Amino acid sequence: MSVSSSDQGSAAPGPEAATHFGFESVDPARKAERVRGVFDSVAARYDAMNDLMSVGLHRVWKAATVAHAAVRPGMRVLDVAGGTADLSRQFARRVGPTGEVWLTDINPSMLAIGRDRLLDDGRPGPVVCCDAERLPFPDAYFDRCVVAFGLRNMTHKDRALAEMTRVLRPGGRLLVLEFSRVWKPLEPVYDAYSFRVLPFMGRAVAGDAESYRYLAESIRMHPDQETLAGMLREAGLAGVRYFNMAAGVVALHEGVRI
Repeated sequence: MSVSSSDQGSAAPGPEAATHFGFESVDPARKAERVRGVFDSVAARYDAMNDLMSVGLHRVWKAATVAHAAVRPGMRVLDVAGGTADLSRQFARRVGPTGEVWLTDINPSMLAIGRDRLLDDGRPGPVVCCDAERLPFPDAYFDRCVVAFGLRNMTHKDRALAEMTRVLRPGGRLLVLEFSRVWKPLEPVYDAYSFRVLPFMGRAVAGDAESYRYLAESIRMHPDQETLAGMLREAGLAGVRYFNMAAGVVALHEGVRI
């Protein structure tokens, strides 16, 4: 029996290399499950903890992201890993009745809170539970795609970025708001806050120190500003740039689909 050229030298794919869950190495097939467990645990107190941990600054960072997105009436916006709908609510006011804002998240507990908040605002919109690495949307559908504080939890960040790029129309923009590398002189103070204070707050307010320890560890494992900018370029985005906020505690990355 002859062997075609496409079969020569082929082999069954081996097991995928381990990925990180905070500082722990885990099977990539289990990471999404572990992350889901974290957010199931903290969903009910998620917004209160965000206010406490950031002294309310997360609201400033998100407002800056919404302003930078320059969304106009009639636009289609995809909010990836949008959870409790902080950004979706603001975008819904800007796109108006002729636009669309799709709230998505892989975690049903977080998504249920976001859905209810949109309903309370009188702005019910499409809500989809889905994996950012396999978005259930057609190519070139959205004018803006935004992910805020969600990318670092994704198992295959490159796949997620490629998917978010795919669903953008040419000229559409992807914005990534995420924790990043803090200004080096501030590292000792930032580390002390992250690894001592955050778990204490998590135990006291949310009854869960381990989830907030994971939060601190996941930030340290996330790509720095320049590395993430390179990943956006590899995903097919042009004009990639980023803006540091709070001395690099967070960074807003932006790229344009060509």
